[in-house]
Amino acid sequence: MRRFKGFVAVAAALALAGALAAAGCGKAEKASGGDTGPGGPGAAREQEVVLNGAGATFPYPIYSKWVSEYQKVKPNVKINYQSIGSGGGIKQITERTVDFGASDAPLTDEQLAKAPGLLHIPTVLGAVVVTWNLPEVAELRLTPDVLADIYLGKIKRWDDPRLRELNPGVTLPARDITVVHRSDGSGTTYVFTDYLSKVSREWAEKVGRGTSVKWPVGVGGKGNEGVTGVVKQTPGAIGYVELIYAEQNKLPHAAIRNREGNFVKASLDTVTAAAGGAAAAMPDDLRVSITDAPGKDSYPIAAFTYWLVYREQQDLAKAKAMLEFMWWALHEGGQYARDLNYAPLAPEVLAKAEAKL
Repeated sequence: MRRFKGFVAVAAALALAGALAAAGCGKAEKASGGDTGPGGPGAAREQEVVLNGAGATFPYPIYSKWVSEYQKVKPNVKINYQSIGSGGGIKQITERTVDFGASDAPLTDEQLAKAPGLLHIPTVLGAVVVTWNLPEVAELRLTPDVLADIYLGKIKRWDDPRLRELNPGVTLPARDITVVHRSDGSGTTYVFTDYLSKVSREWAEKVGRGTSVKWPVGVGGKGNEGVTGVVKQTPGAIGYVELIYAEQNKLPHAAIRNREGNFVKASLDTVTAAAGGAAAAMPDDLRVSITDAPGKDSYPIAAFTYWLVYREQQDLAKAKAMLEFMWWALHEGGQYARDLNYAPLAPEVLAKAEAKL
C-alpha cells in the first residue's frame, strides 16, 4: 500500500501541475461561474470519473475482479470493461473510442504505426490450454506435431494411431474429432497460433500466426466463453481456451510436451517457469512472446496479457484515475491473481511496467 500511496501523491502532483498550467483558462471559467472542470482550481476532489476499456477475453476474470475490488477503494471511479476479444480491443483503442484497450497479442509494427504513442503495459501471465469433450478420457498427452496436425485437419479421429501411441492405457474412442477455434479476432488465438507457428513448419507456412487466421478445419466460437460452450456441447470436440475457463467449467486440459521433452500441464508454477527469462529478453516496448519457452518445467503455451494506453491523454481527470487504477491493480491487485489461475508479474517485469506508467 505504501507504494500505491506514493504513486497517488505523484499523480496528484501531476494533476496540480496541469491545473496551474491551465491557470489562464481557470480565470476565464471563474468569470463565467464554471470553475469545476477536470483539473480546474475548483475541481471536486472526488468527482465521478468513468473509464471505458475493451479487448481480450483471456484476462476478463481477473480484470472483473480488479474492477470490483477497486470500487471499494475508489467508489467515484466507474470502470466498464467489455470482453470483446483482442482484435476488437486493438481496433477500439486505435480509434480512441475507449480509454484503454487490452490484448494478449502485442501489436505489430504496422498496427503501432496507426496508433503512435500507444504503450504496452503487461498485467499478468496466463496459459492457453487444450481441452476436449470425451467423458471416458480424463487425461490426455499431446506433442506439438500431433496438436498441429489435428488443427491442420490431418488427424481426424480420436483413435488415430499417433494419439494412441502418446496415450498408452487410455481408451480413445472410435469417434471423429470436432476442431473448435475462435471466430472473432482474439489474443488467445494469437498465442495459440504463435505457438503452432514455432513448432510446426507446415503450420507456419500454410496458416501462420495472428489474432485471426484462415482455419483449415473446424467450427468457431466467439470469445473464450464461446469456445468453452461449443466444446461442452459437442461430444468429440477439441478446443483451446484460457486456463481459468477450463477450470471454471470443469473441463480437462492436456499435458503438452515442451522443448525439453517433458509433458507439462498448465499451472501457476509452469507458467511462471515459462516467463523465467522474459525480463532480461524484453525489449524497451515490452512486446514479447514466451510460447515454446525453454526449461524443463515450462508450460509451452503461455503469454503475457497487456493493457494498451496512449502516452498522451486528452482528459486530465481520466488520466489520473486510470493511472491510479492501473498502479493499484499491478500492486494491491496482485493478491487476486493466483486464485484465478493467473501468474502475477515477476519483480523485474513489474519494474518495467511501473516505468511505463
